[in-house]
Amino acid sequence: MKLVNCICSLLMGLGLILSLTACSPELPVKDSKTSLQWFQQGAQSVADRKIQLDSAYANTQKAKNIIFVLGDGMGVSTLTAARIFSGQQHGMLGEEYALSFEQFPYSALVKTYNVDLQTPDSAGTMTALMTGVKTNEGIISLPHTVDRGSCLAAQNQKRLPTLIDLAKAKGKSTAMVTTARVTHATPATTYAHSSDRNWESDDALSEPAKNNGCPDIASQWVDGPRSSLDILLGGGRRHFLPKQQGGKRLDQRNLIADWKRKGHYVATLTELNELAGQHVSEHSDSDKGVNEVPWLGLFASSHMAYSHERPAEQPGLQQMTAAALKRLQTNKNGYALVIESGRIDHAHHEGIAFKALSETQELHETVAWLLTQVDLNETLIVVTADHSHTLTLGGYTTRGNPILGNVVANDRYGRPKDKTSVDNHGKPYTSLSYRDGPGAISMRADGLDEDGHHEDVHAIDYQQIALVPMDYETHGGEDVALYAIGPQSQLLSGTLEQHWVFHALKFALK
Repeated sequence: MKLVNCICSLLMGLGLILSLTACSPELPVKDSKTSLQWFQQGAQSVADRKIQLDSAYANTQKAKNIIFVLGDGMGVSTLTAARIFSGQQHGMLGEEYALSFEQFPYSALVKTYNVDLQTPDSAGTMTALMTGVKTNEGIISLPHTVDRGSCLAAQNQKRLPTLIDLAKAKGKSTAMVTTARVTHATPATTYAHSSDRNWESDDALSEPAKNNGCPDIASQWVDGPRSSLDILLGGGRRHFLPKQQGGKRLDQRNLIADWKRKGHYVATLTELNELAGQHVSEHSDSDKGVNEVPWLGLFASSHMAYSHERPAEQPGLQQMTAAALKRLQTNKNGYALVIESGRIDHAHHEGIAFKALSETQELHETVAWLLTQVDLNETLIVVTADHSHTLTLGGYTTRGNPILGNVVANDRYGRPKDKTSVDNHGKPYTSLSYRDGPGAISMRADGLDEDGHHEDVHAIDYQQIALVPMDYETHGGEDVALYAIGPQSQLLSGTLEQHWVFHALKFALK
């Protein structure tokens, strides 16, 4: 209970409702802590951490429930920037803020390479996390011995069982929630097996794959044997519909219509909430999770909208999580819930830091909410990323400078200067930038936009400057952070190989 009280106090300090508006260009007040207060704060943090580490359940019990939260592309620099971004929404300087999961008692660094890539892709990394086996770029829940795009090789290879399969075998309910397309690489690893992540629907299949009867990812969800996954929520409607109905499919099939013959389907927030409410009233304290009708929710044609521009009837990450949790918690045997904030990755690929930080903030708020809904004596929560991105934070910026703003340095006396810092060409530059990406293409040498106006670095669609010009910013290859709380969370510390995480989760699951 001491740890639960500690977490609850943290949440009250952070607040659960945060604004997603861009940072103000005005500098906040200077930090007023004294040296004694800094010292006392450090001492108190050690005392609080000792309470967490001394909790009996962290070392002895196994987990009835597992919640695995993944920020796609949420590297360490993204966490740092999002922490400051979120803190500044509260009128704080920002650097002193803490994201909801950063106070978990255990943390680790995770190596992210694929079998064949130094800087990885999401299919290979999520396969490692969900199956305990490293694989190649573009391969979904199959071993690295499968050649990408080889249908026959994939059919002849043993499919890798997933964390979801293990949970279902123990009689638990299971769910995958994502803001990306449900057929995208990361969520697909929880229910599909494919030698090419791009085979989301039959329009992308190669001719040899079609001739050999290789199924696309969407059809695997609908046509295959009953999946171990009870709930699948996200975007990607287009891969379930024929072209004549606004979809991508060339086989003329309406997979949504086919799905309705075997499970529930919802397409709006209202429908999702009604389904969840109906389930709770009909299945309170059920032990029949294995036999219940599965759910499919597709709330967008492609990926779901970014959090700052989401339509009213499109659920957010927390709303989808809440609906899934209502069903999962009615199974007295427990559950396994996988949550992906998929659009952090997409925003980084666009080279737009505001969107990436806003999506990370939504993940932070979702985890903060989760901590008020579950029993940490029986629920293991793990928060991590599949890979990083090339976002960097630098420039000797003064404390509390708007994270999206131009660099303002200090003078020799430690006070903020009254003008922005400039580069060797006399041009201002932002604290955040990318190693590569479209920002190197869109940024004119004179710092002006296409209309000849100075670019607004606080604009929602502003692309941070990049060094190497590319249409699409790349992943980063450095280690990512992992945070854990709950039964057996002590297993997740140090520097880990990515596939080891699965084996820790497998051991922890009761």
